[in-house]
Amino acid sequence: MLTGEIRHKVDRIWTDIWAGGITNPLTVIEQLTYLMFIRSLDEKELENESFEALSSEAMPKIFPQNEDGQAMRWSKFKTKDSRMIYDIVGTKVFPFIKAMNGVSSSAFSRYMQDAMFLVPTPQVLQKIITGLDELYEHDIKDLDMQGDLYEYMLGKLAQAGQNGQFRTPKHIRDMMVRLLAPTPNDKICDPACGTAGFLVSSAEYIREKYESDMTTKQWEHFAGEMFTGFDTDRTMLRLSAMNLMLHSITQPHIDYVDSVSKQNSISSTYDIVLANPPFTGTVDAESINDNLKAVCNTKKTELLFVALFLRMLRKGGRCSCIVPDGVLFGTTNAHKALRKELVENHQLQAVISMPSGVFKPYAGVSTAVLVFTKTGAGGTDKVWFYDMKADGLSLDDKRSPIEANDIPDILARFHNLEGEVDRKATEQSFLVDKSAIAANDYDLSINRYKEVIYKKVVYDAPEEIMTRLDELSLDIASKMEELRGLIGE
Repeated sequence: MLTGEIRHKVDRIWTDIWAGGITNPLTVIEQLTYLMFIRSLDEKELENESFEALSSEAMPKIFPQNEDGQAMRWSKFKTKDSRMIYDIVGTKVFPFIKAMNGVSSSAFSRYMQDAMFLVPTPQVLQKIITGLDELYEHDIKDLDMQGDLYEYMLGKLAQAGQNGQFRTPKHIRDMMVRLLAPTPNDKICDPACGTAGFLVSSAEYIREKYESDMTTKQWEHFAGEMFTGFDTDRTMLRLSAMNLMLHSITQPHIDYVDSVSKQNSISSTYDIVLANPPFTGTVDAESINDNLKAVCNTKKTELLFVALFLRMLRKGGRCSCIVPDGVLFGTTNAHKALRKELVENHQLQAVISMPSGVFKPYAGVSTAVLVFTKTGAGGTDKVWFYDMKADGLSLDDKRSPIEANDIPDILARFHNLEGEVDRKATEQSFLVDKSAIAANDYDLSINRYKEVIYKKVVYDAPEEIMTRLDELSLDIASKMEELRGLIGE
């Protein structure tokens, strides 16, 4: 966890950049990302040199071995005059990392080609470098803290919702990962990855559960093939690649792909899909992949993405995804067809309704988490419904920590559904038979099945009430006469 002091230092760096004229939080994060990457290259080079000195085994070099090449290293330029640092970073280091494609196959370098160095002045650059260096040398001690640092910076996107970056809060992502409980052998995909939050949460979970027992082969899988993310925003792809790199995922499969278009033909590939796909908008009907339209003929992205998840999963593969409430009860043919597909042709396991404040301050939409397994042969017997009322944070724009939190209860109950069999529809969670769902046009709204107990209120007979009112009126009149007498005296 980041201490208040570390957060204060990050905020100070942020303020320096803001004061320099960069006020878009996404741009601030992007510029900080580049500088963190530049520093990490030098750290890697120092590690290689140390290993080489101890083992006498030649190691590959990142920077050219001439004077100009060595001058581009963070440790060499960081103490120089601010104008010299600005010249080195802007005219040498930045072009160098943009051209690393031929040297490095990392996802980060692949998306550097259209990157721009936008730090406005030598003074601002020097403040950033000094601030980052202090953080890394005195405060950021390990991989987890590097990830926490980056997560904290990404959190500022939520505070600046005008950017429209629909970032999923970390505790919600972590819950969804724990619902599926991935293993070191799984292949995990987020077809709308943004800043790769779901992939990072998956990586953290796997390290937490399996780190001490993982084989060399599993670690190689972890560093590369395990994680796949797609997005249509190259800035997001750069940020997600950096985010993954800070979590030891050096060769993730991060690509520029319009997931629901004909450009994406991936099928039956992944063990796990975790996603919070775009909620609004439509896509060009001509560009939609035909096999998605076969499931639900629509242009609505929130429906197309769920159909996409089914296609991309292998048989037995599992998905945990966020959908707007409209997906659960929409009455169009496409809405009904998608829900019928999940219930009849696959195994729909859970519908977790979340309160509308979960995505505040930048969205107030009501959402739910769907959990399902691709079978291609049915398997839905009962569907588990949970009415989440609290997630550990206030449901207003401030999202301050509170004690009420249903997430531990959700995880405990989901992983013990046998214990839910006798729960009544009046309780916070309960099971619903597939036949009842089919009879309700495959409506998946919890309110369709939740029973509300109304307490009977018994009122006195009208004659008794009228009598009491008459008595009150006479009493008031008597008191008024008494008061007039007092005033007259």
